[in-house]
Amino acid sequence: MQKDVLNKFKYSISYLLAVHAGALLVFSVLRYLLFAHISYDFVPEAADSWQIKAKAFLIGLWFDNVIACYILALPLVVFWISSLLNWSSKWLFRASNIWFIAFYSVAFLISTANIPYFEYFFKIINSSIFEWFSYGTQTVGMVTGEKTYMQAFFVFLAVAVIFAIYVILLSRWMRRKINPGREQSSWSAIVTVFLAGAVLSGLCFFGIRGRTGYNPIKVSAAYYCTDSFLNQLGVNPTYNLLTSTLDEFRPENKELHLVGLDEASAAVAEYYNWIVETDTTSPMSAHSRPNVVLILMESMSANLMESFGNTGHLTPFLDSLAHRSLFFTNCYSAGIHTNHGLFATLYSFPALMKRNMMKGTNIPHYDGLPTVLRAGGWRTMFFMTHESQYDNMNAFFRTNGYDDIHSQENYPASEVVNSFGVPDHYLFQYALDTLANVSEPFFATLLTISNHPPYVIPSWFKPRSADIEQQIVEYADEALRQFFDQASRQPWYHNTVFVLVGDHGKLVGGAESAMPASYNHVPLLIFSPHIEPAVDS
Repeated sequence: MQKDVLNKFKYSISYLLAVHAGALLVFSVLRYLLFAHISYDFVPEAADSWQIKAKAFLIGLWFDNVIACYILALPLVVFWISSLLNWSSKWLFRASNIWFIAFYSVAFLISTANIPYFEYFFKIINSSIFEWFSYGTQTVGMVTGEKTYMQAFFVFLAVAVIFAIYVILLSRWMRRKINPGREQSSWSAIVTVFLAGAVLSGLCFFGIRGRTGYNPIKVSAAYYCTDSFLNQLGVNPTYNLLTSTLDEFRPENKELHLVGLDEASAAVAEYYNWIVETDTTSPMSAHSRPNVVLILMESMSANLMESFGNTGHLTPFLDSLAHRSLFFTNCYSAGIHTNHGLFATLYSFPALMKRNMMKGTNIPHYDGLPTVLRAGGWRTMFFMTHESQYDNMNAFFRTNGYDDIHSQENYPASEVVNSFGVPDHYLFQYALDTLANVSEPFFATLLTISNHPPYVIPSWFKPRSADIEQQIVEYADEALRQFFDQASRQPWYHNTVFVLVGDHGKLVGGAESAMPASYNHVPLLIFSPHIEPAVDS
């Protein structure tokens, strides 16, 4: 006969895990209802591939588990402790039933409400729904008067009632299997329960975090293809609502009052005497479309180059390329962080110093280089060294013009050298191998990282400098040289425009002011075998 402590733990945990599994099943059913309900023409990539569609459901299970683990955490710890104390009570099961039914009812309500919400807005339910609360009776009338909302409400009632019955019957069945006595348990049984409970609790909290990387799971993890619907389908609506609501409370996400597009366009046109064209939706001419490779060089301050007076001979290749390019010597980055440089360079928006415009659960749409070129027929690709979730890049760039995202998830683990992923030379080689298989004109953005601490210099590279801060610049320059050397042998090379720019600078030498120019002064080179070299100061 089992000792009481093991008996109580076994059936208590079985009850909790069965509730957990039942909830995941309900979430999957509701996701399928959304999938089946939305009248939507899939993009060609997904049209005939059930594997691509199925992946959204697997990702959805991942996000569902995060919410389910949040709900599971407290009952799990309570049942674990009660088993260690060799104590069990019907009131403990009843309290757990109330806990599960209450919280899952809310979660299921959000998931069912998401079906008509998504149909109307084509996005997962988010914090914007709270704006409707201020309209009171008007909102109630909208919900009760709209057939799709009422259909969703009845689906919720059916799901909630069935789940509640399941939880109650399950708890009664498991409760009856627990030995009613309180016999003295052996130390081995207590230790077994303690270790098993610790492992299960650890797994639960790992489930809440969602992943092993240095960032917990974000909506960015759900984006995996070019189909906007499938990318969003995997996001659990409760997760999306919670995280978007928390985003609203972050100081850096306070509402900004920007100048309207028409007023801004008029001001720019008057100041520069330009004719400003704001329509970015018209396709470009189908003929004479060169490839474009944009290389955003991590922390590449102009002050590191000999062309700007540096005597360390750190960037021999970049300096030689500058003499063969359209070379802009008076270029300054918008901000001092990579997210500032990416946002400003790709989408022509100024950096907002305390805000990362790419982060956030609700991802706005912007027009810029990726969207314009994709509309013109270019295949748009982004290559980064690190995890795609970093700075929410995966979700942001897939939403704003990029067809393909290549990141640490695509590279072998043996090539990862630090928390920022692979070194520059591997990124360049991977990009070259990928571009060799692209038949249509492409716009490839490459974001380097090596010139960012922690610095890792490959063993094969022998720098001249003694200072690691200078050695890493030498390596970054050598990686660029190797990239251009190999690219020049590719059939697409002579029909390609290369753009090289620092994402931002870094402090080089002493600080001559409170905001040293080296932080923002960056080189900008536009190179092509067909572009006449010139210097623009």
